[in-house]
Amino acid sequence: MGADFKVGPWLVEPGLNTVSRNGSNVHLEPKVMEVLVCLARHAGETVPKDQLMREVWSDTFVTDDVLIRAVSELRRIFEDDAREPSFIQTIPKRGYRLIAPVKRIEKQTTPLSSSPLVGTEPSGPIRKRRALAVALVTVALIVLTVGARSLWFGKSTSTQIRSIAVLPLENLSGDPNQEYLSDGMTDVLITDLAQMGSLKVISRTSSMQYKQTKKSLPEIARELNVDGIIEGTVQRSGERVRITAQLFYAPSDKHLWANSYERDLKDVFALERDVSSDIARQVHVRLRTEGSTRLTEPHPVTLVALEAYLRGNSHMHKFGRGLGDEELRLASQHFRQAIDAEPNFAPAFVGMSKARHETLRSSSEDVEMARNSAERATELDPNLSDAWTQLADIQCDFWEWAAAEQDYRRALALNPNDALAHEHLGWVLDAFGRMEEGWKHAELAQQLDPNESHIEVALDHRHQYDQSIQHLTTMLEADPDNGVLHHKLYESYAGKGMYEEAIAQLGQTLVLFGLSDSAAKVRAAFPASGYQGAMRRYAEELEHLNATNQVFAPINIAIAYTAAGDKDRALYWLEQIHKFRGRRTAGYPVVLINRTPTLEPLHDDLRYANLLQRMGLPR
Repeated sequence: MGADFKVGPWLVEPGLNTVSRNGSNVHLEPKVMEVLVCLARHAGETVPKDQLMREVWSDTFVTDDVLIRAVSELRRIFEDDAREPSFIQTIPKRGYRLIAPVKRIEKQTTPLSSSPLVGTEPSGPIRKRRALAVALVTVALIVLTVGARSLWFGKSTSTQIRSIAVLPLENLSGDPNQEYLSDGMTDVLITDLAQMGSLKVISRTSSMQYKQTKKSLPEIARELNVDGIIEGTVQRSGERVRITAQLFYAPSDKHLWANSYERDLKDVFALERDVSSDIARQVHVRLRTEGSTRLTEPHPVTLVALEAYLRGNSHMHKFGRGLGDEELRLASQHFRQAIDAEPNFAPAFVGMSKARHETLRSSSEDVEMARNSAERATELDPNLSDAWTQLADIQCDFWEWAAAEQDYRRALALNPNDALAHEHLGWVLDAFGRMEEGWKHAELAQQLDPNESHIEVALDHRHQYDQSIQHLTTMLEADPDNGVLHHKLYESYAGKGMYEEAIAQLGQTLVLFGLSDSAAKVRAAFPASGYQGAMRRYAEELEHLNATNQVFAPINIAIAYTAAGDKDRALYWLEQIHKFRGRRTAGYPVVLINRTPTLEPLHDDLRYANLLQRMGLPR
């Protein structure tokens, strides 16, 4: 691993992964030793956390929890106190600095002149052997020097794949009605790779935006910040399916590997597992870390169940661009068909739970079905990360905060690439004042799904409106008809006090969601009665949607009335959350109500404090 050195009184031998002092010898885990070597290489300097993560875990996608544990282990061995350090100093919000003296240990070598023949000029074969020996020793010293320089001055820049994106698999059937199959196979491949650990995998929502793209692989790699890209095709013939997959080192468009697979359609999950396992081997990624739960072997499903499940997912992915629930209704019907055909098919239960949970105006039956389906999925397949994320989302609706945090973490242990689990766990952590930890999960979510917006809520919670506006404006350049993004931008402008811009974004949101009349009323109210008048009109329009059973959005109505200066009406609508506990609130998650800046004018009201107390949320 490199040259030996001393840190204070401790002898460090990287090649043996040991540190010793006064005859006592302690063995370090290899990664802990690498952290120590990296700090020693920059002794006396602050080494940023992200630099340590890059250098030590360059081939592994992990959170900085592992770095914190490694530093803690070094402090334990060196008997160092983090509060009054003599070895490793924590530099808040930046990194770590090795403050103990570091001394390189030069290895002693026997001089060439110590030969018994010193003073005698050898001749003939002896001189040739001597010359050869000198040459070999010189080469060895050069190799050792290069190795030491690699240790002390950084690693080589060899081509490695540490992150990957799966582009939408191409449908070769010639039948557009078979798109649900190729899209479904793309989903399964992404999910399988994401759960293998040690590899950063871009989420489906970002990858699918490159369907039928004309962009080059290097362009896509830059936009998604990945090293590797998977391209492939799906072709169905009767009850047989054939998948081809190719792996590219994307920055240079270098082809690395390709293979084809064919099986019965009912065995498609096993086929996808073969593909993802081969890809994992190609990028030298271990399937699971030591001690982790291993991936369960996929079970065959009937063709009827598979078809219904994939069609249900197809409808789920179409939901979200308007106020109608038709796509969710169709998705629910298909998931029911899949469950009826295959009662132990856990992914179908996850789909059913999502379809019933996402509805904009849920009934008590929807709430019960969503929860029961999520719980059933976790029973059928405890290693299905989506099931735990879905269950945690529902637990948040019921204000079961500790259980939700536990299950988000369980989902991330199974799939560290789950962007939604990272984002929603960040919300829970923010709600309970654990802002630094919450921010880390928001950042991870955005990295894993860069073409969707996951970080603006965290930015708004921290009143970082300029960054949020810049982030959302950039995203809207690529997706200008995304009503959700326009609504988020309205909130950021409002937080910054840029009310004219906020109303413009709100009006665009309403138009994109099919509410042009409401948009016109809100826009007309702004010049006539200012921002407060426009927000009162907006609140009244939302109340109409609620009264006509189109959407249940009590928090959005409360935010609008708060901006209008009507605290009584705002608190009335917040009380509806308590009245309908367990029902999903469209537009704004319940867990955010004690952090959103738009409700800050209510913070000094005892009624608001009482509501938070009943919900188990801190002020």
